[in-house]
Amino acid sequence: MTRPKVLLADDHRMVAEGLNSLLSDDFDLVGIVEDGRALIAAARTLKPDVIVVDVSMPNLNGIDAIPLLRKQDAHVKIVILTMHNDPAYAHRALAAGAKGFVLKHSAADELALAINAALKGHTFITPALTGAILRGTRNASGTKEKAERSLTPRQREILQHLTLGHSAKEIAVALAISPRTVEFHKYQIMEFHNIHSNAGLIHFAIKNGIVGY
Repeated sequence: MTRPKVLLADDHRMVAEGLNSLLSDDFDLVGIVEDGRALIAAARTLKPDVIVVDVSMPNLNGIDAIPLLRKQDAHVKIVILTMHNDPAYAHRALAAGAKGFVLKHSAADELALAINAALKGHTFITPALTGAILRGTRNASGTKEKAERSLTPRQREILQHLTLGHSAKEIAVALAISPRTVEFHKYQIMEFHNIHSNAGLIHFAIKNGIVGY
């Protein structure tokens, strides 16, 4: 019987090796990487079933890597394993598409459970943070609704194109409007929500569920 393939991403090699020992009886470890960009490349080549990724990594952190990994492979399951016991990290990770959030000090008891849950399409949250995360999710839903109401249909279209990396000229051609009009809509969004860059616009769109991966 083929065992599920797992890719580990952690910038502490000793931690990753320890996780390898922890998981080797039930899973096929296909690789260990130590930074976010290497993770994206390894996932493309190795095609794991599950990726276990730390939050804090060089070049690209684990949470910001999630949309890129899911865009590359919509079926891959991602489990965050971190020392950060802040519900805000967990909420961001789950909103980005992670299927699990486990604290490192609980890995021996919870990581295999989280991986198996992810493989079945379920979401595993470390019990230590479950209550706080659920409260945060309810609060975030109200924020998302406010953000959606603040945008016109045209502004939503422009945000969707921006998250795909399109320039103002490319957006103008796609929507049959002038580049000046595109820039005007961007300015309105940025002014209303106190955003200062294209990267901030993209973060705003993803955070509030206006666009997704």
